[in-house]
Amino acid sequence: MGYSQPIKITLFPASPGAAIPLMWCKRPSLFVMNEQARKIVHLVFGVAIAAAIFLLPRDSAVTLLAAGLLGGFVLVELVRSGWHVPLVSFLLARLEREGEFPGKGAITFTVSSLFCAAAFPAPVAASGVLTLAVLDSVSALAGMRWGRYRVNGKKTAEGFLAGVCLNTLALLVFLDPGRAFLASLCAGVVEVLGPLDDNLLIPPAVSLILVLTGV
Repeated sequence: MGYSQPIKITLFPASPGAAIPLMWCKRPSLFVMNEQARKIVHLVFGVAIAAAIFLLPRDSAVTLLAAGLLGGFVLVELVRSGWHVPLVSFLLARLEREGEFPGKGAITFTVSSLFCAAAFPAPVAASGVLTLAVLDSVSALAGMRWGRYRVNGKKTAEGFLAGVCLNTLALLVFLDPGRAFLASLCAGVVEVLGPLDDNLLIPPAVSLILVLTGV
């Protein structure tokens, strides 16, 4: 699943009507390209939210996220009502998964970020949001590219390991190495085994683990 039939790339003709194969490669399917684009947007969106939570006063960060959540619902409703909203209509048409509520990913991401910003200290909340951005994106992209061993359905062992390792490095901005690894490992387990949307579970789970371990 995810890739179409191999295509042959040629360098120069050996004789009229013939060609020498240069290499065989697999062309990504539209599904894979859309998922890759979704995860890149997810990463950028999450890093921006984590930076806002960490750098802004708590009241300002909470207000910004609440305003963004309300604005997101308004924009989605406009698109659902037939309006063309620049950029928003394009992103919804290109990146949303078939059968899902439009904007579901961004909305659930903002909801969990808003909760963490209101309930936890800024470094803790920012760590939870950054983990969702980095670990979820990296594990999905690595799984699509190198995944061979499936874990609990769509997840892969390769994606899990890549997500935990790179997220540990990313969390060193806020945490010491031990807690960065612990938070990343916790998030990886939640992503693989969690019964609900990762966007809702990972930031609160990571934030709670960090509070319980004394951050």
